[in-house]
Amino acid sequence: MEKFNPKMKKIVKKRAPKPLIEILPTPLFSMLLLLHINQIATYLFLSDKDYANITVNDKQGGTDTCAGRYVYIHSLPSRFNDDLIKNCEAYIELRNKCKYLVNSGFGPRILEGDHNHTTRVLTTETGSWYSTNQFMLEVIFREKMRHYECLTNDSSLSSAVFVPFYAGFDVRRFWGYNVKLRDELSEDLAQWLRERPEWKKMYGRDHFFVTGRVGRDFRRVTDQDLDWGNKLMRLPEFENITMLSIETNSWSNNEFAVPYPTYFHPKSRTEVKRWQRQVKMTRRRHLFSFAGANRPEIRESIRGEIIIQCLASQGRCKFLDCDTSSKDCSDPVKVMEVFQDSVFCLQPPGDTPTRRSTFDSILAGCIPVLFSPDSVYNQYRWYFPKDHTKYSVYISEKDVKIGKVSIENMLAGISEEMILKMRSEVEKIIPKIIYTKPGAVGLEKIQGDAFEIAVARVLKRVQDAMDLTTT
Repeated sequence: MEKFNPKMKKIVKKRAPKPLIEILPTPLFSMLLLLHINQIATYLFLSDKDYANITVNDKQGGTDTCAGRYVYIHSLPSRFNDDLIKNCEAYIELRNKCKYLVNSGFGPRILEGDHNHTTRVLTTETGSWYSTNQFMLEVIFREKMRHYECLTNDSSLSSAVFVPFYAGFDVRRFWGYNVKLRDELSEDLAQWLRERPEWKKMYGRDHFFVTGRVGRDFRRVTDQDLDWGNKLMRLPEFENITMLSIETNSWSNNEFAVPYPTYFHPKSRTEVKRWQRQVKMTRRRHLFSFAGANRPEIRESIRGEIIIQCLASQGRCKFLDCDTSSKDCSDPVKVMEVFQDSVFCLQPPGDTPTRRSTFDSILAGCIPVLFSPDSVYNQYRWYFPKDHTKYSVYISEKDVKIGKVSIENMLAGISEEMILKMRSEVEKIIPKIIYTKPGAVGLEKIQGDAFEIAVARVLKRVQDAMDLTTT
């Protein structure tokens, strides 16, 4: 087995260049400005490696504010990312996802004319609202990473290495096919990484990647064709690499959960604050709501009981039925309207412990009601207060299933003072669970969104691994 090499690389600082206007003759300034504009235009079409070249030249002048935060992006062969989405329509399992790839994975923009009440529900900044699919995170994250302020094309300076692999698209391509085909690209990537000089630095412990699927999809236990997913995270190389996913296995030591993408991708602090004010001032007509479908095929599901209690509440609960042909649950405006109208939003487990709906409801300022610790408490520890009673209500699944608890009575018993405190905490969480539009600069730059929190935590994890080997 290869041994871990903790040797650090020294960061070399460069002197700040003189401002362009001081060193150039005035007659040439206009011409060079035009060339600069052309360079910005080509910036939109650069590779991961080219993005790093531009950013590091900007950031290494003067005081090095990026020391300890540099990230190097592997320039992967296109078969590991771009080709997967370029050929999206070729795969049955991916065809209904292809339309959401526009706008760097944010999906189609929600325009004001799409609904008569769009502005009332989503604020006037409709340009920041998108029909974002819940499984697009790896595409979104890669675009955000390309705009990360501390990129470097010199891997010896980097504290972490990003692997822009579209693992979620890969695992879905051959869902029902033989396991050899499902594992082929993962094994190919493992070999490609082993052969890179960057691998020798920490043998993968400084590498990380992001997937828009849940963690279990990459931990197939057997090699039987009927078994679920692929074995990416069971490959020896990936036992060292950090995986960020929308849901993870709580027992794994190299998987970490990051928020599902929501519909809101603002570009400025002003937009975020305005949205927070809107959800704070919104009049909520329903005590609680549930947006979802029954799961009779899942024996342990409590959704059937939740729907029964909701419908019996005589209007105190709003039920948005996701098991109908109306497609209301795939309409961002209708979903957000229900959540904005509710004080509490019920979030029982579905096919997996967590629901994207949990993050949409928090975005709407609705207090989540959780029925399993694995839904949020045991997973998204980077993003939520340790004391879950500050922002959520917990009701045991077992108590609901055996009819021991009335959800309506329990929620109605919470004081108005406590509700206001919980809503205030939920509003504080909003900036942490959104993926903002990349590229904002200056005072309006949004600090501490879901992306920035994830990258900061990865860097700390790598540094902790370094410290552990040097003590």
